[in-house]
Amino acid sequence: MATIQNFKEIMAWQKAEELTLAVYKEFKDSRDFPFRDQIQRASVSIMNNIAEGFERKGNKEFIRFLFIAKGSCAEVRSMLSLAQKLTYLLEDRALELDSCCTEITKMLSVFIKKLDN
Repeated sequence: MATIQNFKEIMAWQKAEELTLAVYKEFKDSRDFPFRDQIQRASVSIMNNIAEGFERKGNKEFIRFLFIAKGSCAEVRSMLSLAQKLTYLLEDRALELDSCCTEITKMLSVFIKKLDN
């Protein structure tokens, strides 16, 4: 198995970047600035915590940051649910983005397990 040389090679980071770009696109015109800023910050937090943890170079530290990324994923999912109820997003789009978050969470869980062994 090849060793990851750069955090950008991590599939969960790549998926988190896609999510972040989608969140920015969906909420770029939102006039609810606190909501928009919070969901954007939470999505960015996913990818940034993966990157920061990777650069720490120790598995224990990396795992800690991956758990923080998982928490940020949950925050985005929570906010997507609220966005749907506030009619900021159509149900189908909210479910698409929620599914992306779930996929990232699963990827992070698998990664954490591999690092912990």
